[in-house]
Amino acid sequence: MAIFLKAYWEDLIMANYAVPPEVLYPLLPAGTTLDLYNGNAVVSLVGFMFRNTRLFSLPIPLLGTFEEINLRFYVQRKEKEQTKRGVVFINETVPHRLVAFVANTLYREHYTAVKTRSSKRTNNDRQQIAYEWKSKERWNRIAVEADSMPAPMPAGSMEEFIFEHYWGYTRISNHTTEEYQVIHPRWEVYPVNSCQVDCDFDTMYGAPFSLLRQQAPLSVFLAKGSAVAVDWKRNRFHV
Repeated sequence: MAIFLKAYWEDLIMANYAVPPEVLYPLLPAGTTLDLYNGNAVVSLVGFMFRNTRLFSLPIPLLGTFEEINLRFYVQRKEKEQTKRGVVFINETVPHRLVAFVANTLYREHYTAVKTRSSKRTNNDRQQIAYEWKSKERWNRIAVEADSMPAPMPAGSMEEFIFEHYWGYTRISNHTTEEYQVIHPRWEVYPVNSCQVDCDFDTMYGAPFSLLRQQAPLSVFLAKGSAVAVDWKRNRFHV
């Protein structure tokens, strides 16, 4: 297996929302179906640090560490006797135009480049983490206060459902999809005591997601993160 990208994903905040399935159907890659949690279609607003990024084991000077904020949803694909559970990115936001250009050009992903910033404060047994990104002169924000000691994800929990998706799917056309594998260990999570989400969802992600501004998340998680590798090989299939 050839590894295209290696990095460390750190301090992943994930705010998870239930949405009507019809919001996601137009974005669904061919050959996949929605992966539901307790009957709900779920989207996640995610903020995290992308650290020590390497392409084919080579470091990227000046661009190797940055914030990423993304909106994503969850799918599955049946392949013979195997069920592959994966993620579809609606949008991925980073601060570097070059990173966005490469991802969009090579892989037809949905990256945008805007100003981002982050903060992390620790105090005894608490930590405060925030990610912010600027869109049309407005700073959006996702932040948590959480315990400083991580714990394993409980089996059968929503945390497990959200994090245990190890495939990525990209819609190329109405009948063509690309599939790739994301490799990382099972993550630990920090108990979250409070959260703040201030996001102009319709401006960032389109009018169908404006409903998220009026509802509270189903849940908010903070994951410790780990080293992550993305396989170079992309399986393109037609349906």
